[in-house]
Amino acid sequence: MSFSHVAVIGLGLIGGSVGLAIQRHLPDVLTSGYDGDPDVRRRAGELGLVQQMHDSAADAVAGADLVILCVPVGAMGAAARDMAPGLRADVVISDVGGSKVAVTQALQAALPGRCIIPAHPVAGTENSGPEAGFATLFRQRWCIITPPADAPADKVAAVVSLWEDLGAMVECMDAAHHDMVLAVTSHIPHLIAYTIVGTASDLEQVTRSEVIKFSAGGFRDFTRIAASDPTMWRDVFLNNRDAVLEMLDRFLTDLGMMREAIRAGDGPTMFDLFSRTRSIRRSIVAFGQDDARPDFGRGDHGTRKD
Repeated sequence: MSFSHVAVIGLGLIGGSVGLAIQRHLPDVLTSGYDGDPDVRRRAGELGLVQQMHDSAADAVAGADLVILCVPVGAMGAAARDMAPGLRADVVISDVGGSKVAVTQALQAALPGRCIIPAHPVAGTENSGPEAGFATLFRQRWCIITPPADAPADKVAAVVSLWEDLGAMVECMDAAHHDMVLAVTSHIPHLIAYTIVGTASDLEQVTRSEVIKFSAGGFRDFTRIAASDPTMWRDVFLNNRDAVLEMLDRFLTDLGMMREAIRAGDGPTMFDLFSRTRSIRRSIVAFGQDDARPDFGRGDHGTRKD
């Protein structure tokens, strides 16, 4: 099967990019949309993020055979209940949330008996809002799909096909496994970035302008990550708490080992870790998940859109 009408609920960076990507790559598929913020709806309509803009979630999903929820993970249940009256019987419900166990549970509780096939496009920028979306956001980026065991195979295949058509590479996995993997590859790095930039902000009160004036490349990269949508990331940490805490405990153990190596002047231990982590970076570049150029391929504008 394939989809003929996709409704997008939530029209920020990811939702707007979904709408634009479908219009570019699947021009025969109708797109409709809704956002709970009237200003976002107005701006999304002006930008043409979807073909049909509606003033209620129920109206936006009416007739759609696929609904993609692009709201913060903590708002999934409420958004699902809001749109429920307009859903057709055979609709597929999906999402783009960064945690999957909690989102699956919230959607199943809000929409019992519905076909729910969660997804997570591992793509984004530090920008948010309807103006941040662009049609190529998902190109050569992974989209992880976490279908429940009883999800119909043809509908799972249709969701996979949609994301592939938008340019993504797709992998299916168990929701709990997704949450553990993303805790270490995405959630903990964001937590570290928010924390170190917060520490620097506190120091800035003492050192006046030096922290900002003399920011080296590493700190600048942290500030880019730490500029991400605070609502989205608050909800990710609250909804993936167990996996994040497990990975955070492991990180703190490793950090403690490095602290002791520095204290003891243990150069070989530090060199061994730095060598291993350098090879990880090279592997990421070789796999096409980042750019080896000094500016990471972002050019003068800071945001990579190629």
